[in-house]
Amino acid sequence: MSKFIDSRLGALEEYVPGEQPRDKKYIKLNTNEFPYPPAPGVIAAVSAAEVADLRLYSDPTCKALKEKLAARYEVTPENVFVGNGSDEVLNFAFAAYCRGGAAFPDISYGFYPVFAELYGIDSEIIPLNEDLSIDPAQYCSKGKAVVIANPNAPTGLCMPVGAIERIVKTNPDNVVIVDEAYVDFGGESATALTKKYENLLVVGTFSKSRALAGARVGFGIGDCALIRDLEKIKYCTNPYNINRLSLVAAEAALDARAYYDEKDALVAETREKAQADLRALGFAATESKANFIFAKHAKLPGAALYEALKARGILVRHFTVPRIRDWNRITVGTPEEMKTLIENIKEILNGLE
Repeated sequence: MSKFIDSRLGALEEYVPGEQPRDKKYIKLNTNEFPYPPAPGVIAAVSAAEVADLRLYSDPTCKALKEKLAARYEVTPENVFVGNGSDEVLNFAFAAYCRGGAAFPDISYGFYPVFAELYGIDSEIIPLNEDLSIDPAQYCSKGKAVVIANPNAPTGLCMPVGAIERIVKTNPDNVVIVDEAYVDFGGESATALTKKYENLLVVGTFSKSRALAGARVGFGIGDCALIRDLEKIKYCTNPYNINRLSLVAAEAALDARAYYDEKDALVAETREKAQADLRALGFAATESKANFIFAKHAKLPGAALYEALKARGILVRHFTVPRIRDWNRITVGTPEEMKTLIENIKEILNGLE
């Protein structure tokens, strides 16, 4: 780090992404990527003609994509913001709505405290319950912005929409940001509530359930005034925030709903089987509604399992936060990948005897 950087920025604690190794081929179950390729129509849409047009700027209004998202979620295009991944949407939301403080869980998406620190936001970090669930009552009438991932990460636990509505309703003077990155794998979306409450922003992504993590496309749905706020920040920073290929890929993904619905259901089915297999081996696991499993074993520390699997060519995500250091987050892969995972875990556990 140079001597020229602002000392406040130099002191920031950075978000740590999951490993993306290049040294050898791994079964990657560590970054919650989709285990299947994008829909055929998406692949066809990213054509040679579109590549040739990369010399031209992308549409800064993202008009076609907004229209398709609006149709999908039964809102108007004025209720839709498109960002460079959901991280950009969350970044702008923290900048716009959290100056008076923000409340979010102690165990959740690691970017929330990073954004809070980046903008000098006074954070109220609320501990999860003993069972790692979120207590909705703790987020009611806060008098500050509320940020909740639903389903939560890395636990995978999901609150019903009724609980979200209670939080939104009791915080009428502050924005409630609901991060629904994993909702398509078994959660319940709160997007319909955005038509009823002006202080609700629901954030989504194409990275998980639509197999476009590398395209970096996210979106926000909310009252048109909230969307204008986010657009203002966008046009003050990076008007052409979504590249041309990502736009056409995302538009085509929305046209392939049947394909993704089928694959999302397959991921959920694979998750349930793998969770049952892990429990049969003595693991405790949350009732995840996401595309990952959160599990621990009484006889095997989380770090030890992570290292043993990595040595065998399988990556999972281990966190060093004291409260969850014995847990690992395991992305749901294909049935074949999960079978290989379970077989290797059996061998590792047998080696402890």
